[in-house]
Amino acid sequence: MKDLHSKSILELHDLLKKRELSSKELTLSLLDNAKSLNSEINSFITFTDDLAIKQAENADKKIANGDISELTGVPLGIKDLISTAGVKTTCGSKILSNYIPSYNATVYNKLLDKGAILLGKTNMDEFAMGSSNETSYFGVVKNPVDTSRVPGGSSGGSAAAVAAKQCPATLGSDTGGSIRQPAAFCGVVGIKPTYGRVSRYGLIAFASSLDQIGPIASNVKDCAVMLKEISGYDPKDSTSVNIDVPNYLKNIDKDSLKGLKIGVPSEYFIEGINKEVKDTIQKLLSNLSSQGAELIEISLPNTEYAVAVYYIIAPAEASSNLARFDGVKYGFRADGYEDLTDMYKRTRAEGFGKEVQRRIMLGTYVLSSGYYDAYYLKASKVRNLIKKDFTDSFKKVDVIMCPTAPTTAFKIGEKVDNPLEMYLNDIFTIPINLAGVPALSIPVGRDSNSLPIGMQIIGDFFQEEKILNIASNIETLVKF
Repeated sequence: MKDLHSKSILELHDLLKKRELSSKELTLSLLDNAKSLNSEINSFITFTDDLAIKQAENADKKIANGDISELTGVPLGIKDLISTAGVKTTCGSKILSNYIPSYNATVYNKLLDKGAILLGKTNMDEFAMGSSNETSYFGVVKNPVDTSRVPGGSSGGSAAAVAAKQCPATLGSDTGGSIRQPAAFCGVVGIKPTYGRVSRYGLIAFASSLDQIGPIASNVKDCAVMLKEISGYDPKDSTSVNIDVPNYLKNIDKDSLKGLKIGVPSEYFIEGINKEVKDTIQKLLSNLSSQGAELIEISLPNTEYAVAVYYIIAPAEASSNLARFDGVKYGFRADGYEDLTDMYKRTRAEGFGKEVQRRIMLGTYVLSSGYYDAYYLKASKVRNLIKKDFTDSFKKVDVIMCPTAPTTAFKIGEKVDNPLEMYLNDIFTIPINLAGVPALSIPVGRDSNSLPIGMQIIGDFFQEEKILNIASNIETLVKF
């Protein structure tokens, strides 16, 4: 069967359900296609051939018995910081380059329970620290739309794999925009759920109060399928929220844009934003208005502090979380050390890349005696003000819409030597993580270089169903 790699999850589900295709045939076809593209894109660190085929054979048995969900027999990619028992989980780092977990992350177990297939582990910025997927120990990921450009980060491998049609969907993680920004750069759909909606058990942490797992897919409905299956309460995660999970797919085409109150934040259409990005988003908003939506200008006044707050809180949490990687229990250990202290120093100096070292040092500094109150405590207070900006706004509007990123995908190497400029690339996504609300990025156009432009739809706490429904409506309006 031709073009299997171009089909969506729901299209593949239909073929599998009708027994017009076996999961094993599908898996072998996607593995072959993904491997042939990977030398150019570098979106996967590890392919799981033998495991995938075994899982596909088991899925075929389930399907034969009539036990089939939307994900049964469908091959997927998983970002390489989500623990998979018996499969390398590297975090894109030398220090974990040969680490094989002994347990599964909850989200992976949920996918396995539905009969999904693990095609492989996707490339990423080292320990999810980066906005371009240039910090990975396993090499730069290239944007399939234009291989001279970055795919975004840190879930760049996950977004690139979907955009290159190596697999229909992937899981990523989002700490400051790491699902949404690469989704925007690669022209795919990505959603960061409400903090606590999806279990973080088995996610190797960067910043525990910000990290959240979410799906990336080629369309909104596939994202809805993925999110439905990975969401839900998990007693193994103390931050998991015990709240019902809607069937996101059930009512996805029923909502109308008529009467929808859309908040348009003045702080997200600032001077310096790429003109083509700004014009494309404003043109779409005008189109939505003509469909019956009401545009309401709002203010999120503490947005200007978001990047500074993020780069205090996230490195502080990272410095604590990454202290466990010392060469003693697991992972890389340096050679030629003199004593235990020297072993720690050499292992961490050789095992961590420059960006990770930079953030550990920054985090350690802001948590140190004499600086905690001046930096970390103050940042935590401003974080609460940023959250209040959103909660106040959602008393007036149903959703907030704005650009996902201030530019389209930039050239590989263009910003790698300027960390501050790189950090500012997440200016529109970071506030959402600080507040903990859900947000989705959907492609809404292209610039003059044919590079995708993403728009962000932000919802109130646990309003993923609403933003998916709105995104599905927009998907029918936009000819991407």
